[in-house]
Amino acid sequence: MNDVIQMILNDANTQWVLLGTMLLGIASGVLGSIALLRKQSLIGDAVAHAALPGICIAFLITGEKSLIALLIGATITGLLAAYCIQFITSTSILKEDTAICLILSVFFGFGIVLLTKVSQSSSGNKSGLDDFIFGQAASLVGNDVKLMAGAAFVLIFITGLLFKELKVLTFDPAFARGLGLPTALLNFLFLSLLVAAVVIGIQAVGVILMAAMLITPSIAARYWTNSLGKMVVISGFFGALSGMIGTIVSTFGEGLATGPFIVVTATVLFFISMLFAPERGLLTKWVKRMLFNKQTRKEQVLRGLYKLSEEKYLTSGNEHYEVPKRMILTQLGYSERNLDKLLQELIKDRFLHESDSGWSLSKEGILKAYELTMEQRITEICLMHRDEFNEEEKDEITDKVMKEPSDPMTKRVLQLLEQYNMTPALSPVINERKRLS
Repeated sequence: MNDVIQMILNDANTQWVLLGTMLLGIASGVLGSIALLRKQSLIGDAVAHAALPGICIAFLITGEKSLIALLIGATITGLLAAYCIQFITSTSILKEDTAICLILSVFFGFGIVLLTKVSQSSSGNKSGLDDFIFGQAASLVGNDVKLMAGAAFVLIFITGLLFKELKVLTFDPAFARGLGLPTALLNFLFLSLLVAAVVIGIQAVGVILMAAMLITPSIAARYWTNSLGKMVVISGFFGALSGMIGTIVSTFGEGLATGPFIVVTATVLFFISMLFAPERGLLTKWVKRMLFNKQTRKEQVLRGLYKLSEEKYLTSGNEHYEVPKRMILTQLGYSERNLDKLLQELIKDRFLHESDSGWSLSKEGILKAYELTMEQRITEICLMHRDEFNEEEKDEITDKVMKEPSDPMTKRVLQLLEQYNMTPALSPVINERKRLS
């Protein structure tokens, strides 16, 4: 770690490369988020592959590896590819995915032919154009990185300036037209920004992997939020972090391309997001589902104990009936092992008392079981009388029955419960309920 810090502090070229890849990651993440929601992520892949023939043509024309000239060539062919996709989609029966595959393969194949021709020439065999395939950020000089960093900053600034308009256009194009927004111009501008992001990143990440820089951070960010604004910020952060870690790792290795390590880092962040994101993470969902299932089983045990205690109360007047385990097993159908675990959990929650002859509901347990039983029976009433009660409002109805006995709806529900002999017999004392609440 100390060696890394010392290299960053002492090596100016490393600092520039690090800054350039981080800004590239931010720009890719920001634009990739919008492209993802507009379902245009794969256009970035086609543009990245289409940039290769532009790079080769620019080199053949200039005869030297001038980054500005190469980027201009890449921009021209990238824009041409993007607008060819739009043209094919709008004027033919081909769908967008087919048009993307067609343009990608044609342009990239033409680029490989040109790259082969360049590498066979006397001046081209040492040109280093093959670095554009997988990227080689460590080979960038200060002026190259300054150009990349400046372009990335401009892209981030323009996207922030037009964020509201792009947001409306992304989620509701018809509404955007109704507001009088120049939707065609905004579409053109966004595609241009997307092409520019691809073009400035191809030397660092390469034409093959540049699409991953647009897609992966934005997909990872999507797991963390439902807000486009937050998604853009998180995606930009993931892109910057990927650029930073990938650059540092490739700097310490001999002949290691930067692009693959940046993409691998972004992929690791994606898997972390997919597993541990608070709302959509797979492991998070699994844990929540397990907790929910456990809580549901505990409530089922409470309702089962309440029903057995209620039946005993109606026949003998005993409010604190100790239910034997065999009766609980018969009532619920759980295995003895699972039932023991649930009963011990309920004892810890102070809902049950345990004795040698069985288990009985505590005062807190009677209150909780009464509420659960009342909720279940009110749900049944709502299903039987759909013309009077909306099933979706059953929670509100239950709350009123428990707290507002004088409410007309409460009186009607209580009347129906009594009519069908569904009124819970073991009702907790009002004062006791108030004390517990």
